[in-house]
Amino acid sequence: MISRESFARWFRHRYVWAAAILLVVSTGAVVLVNSATSKSEPPDLHGQITNWMRTTLEEADPEQHNHAGHDIQQVANGEETKPAVICGVHVYGYEPAEVTVLADVRTVYGFHLCGVAEQGRPWDWAVKLAGPVIIDMSTEPADIQVVEATEDTRFIDRLRQMFPAKYAELAEKEALEPSEMADLRRRYDSAAGL
Repeated sequence: MISRESFARWFRHRYVWAAAILLVVSTGAVVLVNSATSKSEPPDLHGQITNWMRTTLEEADPEQHNHAGHDIQQVANGEETKPAVICGVHVYGYEPAEVTVLADVRTVYGFHLCGVAEQGRPWDWAVKLAGPVIIDMSTEPADIQVVEATEDTRFIDRLRQMFPAKYAELAEKEALEPSEMADLRRRYDSAAGL
């Protein structure tokens, strides 16, 4: 017959062993999950392209955006300087589409909305550069082409001439995401000293 003490000892050991096994299995699972995600997680190529596109447009002279008539100067500390250009972007796609590394991307298709951040000038009154854009990454500096209508060609026709069909469809419907627009406004206000 089993006494109460031997039964209690057996029970105690059973819980101790169950806890030890559970601890080992949990630790092993955590190690496997961490090693699997760190090795197999691909780089966020879309995010890298978005950051590269934003930086390229912000560092480019507004004239490189192929928007005419935006030669703006401001006086800061007694010196004439060019105000910062602050951009929000939306990437529609890139070519070649099968690449997995930023260095292999040759052409980016997207939308840009940039504001020229003159000191003290609110967003609503800022000079803006906007529209579908193609950036050729294979040149130095990157070649920026903005879709604009001409005397003979309507905007929509020009868009369809310049963009591959799958990206032209997106460009007809999509501009900036609300989060990108909010970030653009926050960064613009900071650059304009507001």
